Amino acid sequence: MDSAIDFTIGPEVTSVQAMAQATAMIRMTLPMFLSDVPEQAEVCRAVESVVTELVDVTARHKAGVDLVGRVAFDGTHVTVSVGDIKGALPAPEQEPGLYLVHRLADEVGQYAGDFGGRVTWAAVPARR
Repeated sequence: MDSAIDFTIGPEVTSVQAMAQATAMIRMTLPMFLSDVPEQAEVCRAVESVVTELVDVTARHKAGVDLVGRVAFDGTHVTVSVGDIKGALPAPEQEPGLYLVHRLADEVGQYAGDFGGRVTWAAVPARR
C-alpha cells in the first residue's frame, strides 16, 4: 500500500471549506498508513492539527489558483506539505496557529513550489 496521498483543493472554496476538505481526507486515509503505530490516535490528531493550520494559512495567502498538498508516512514521520503560499511562511506572531505547528512537528520548512510560490512542510513524529 502506498503511504502517501496527494490532494488538490480548487479556488472556489473558502479557507474554512479548504480546511474541512483536507481534514476529512486525512481522517479517512491516515489511520491506514499508521495501522502499526502504537500511538495512532494521538499521531492522527497531531497531523490533523498541522494540516488544518497549514491549509488555513496557505488558503489565505496562496500564490496559485489551487491549493495542493501531500501527506506521506515514511515509518518515523508523517510529513505534511501544503502549497503554494506567497513568500515566506509568516511568523507565529502573525499567524498564531503556526505556534501549534512548530510544537507538534520535529521540523518545519519551505521550498520553491511549482506554481510560483513556496510549499510549506512539517514532519510530525509518528512515535510521540
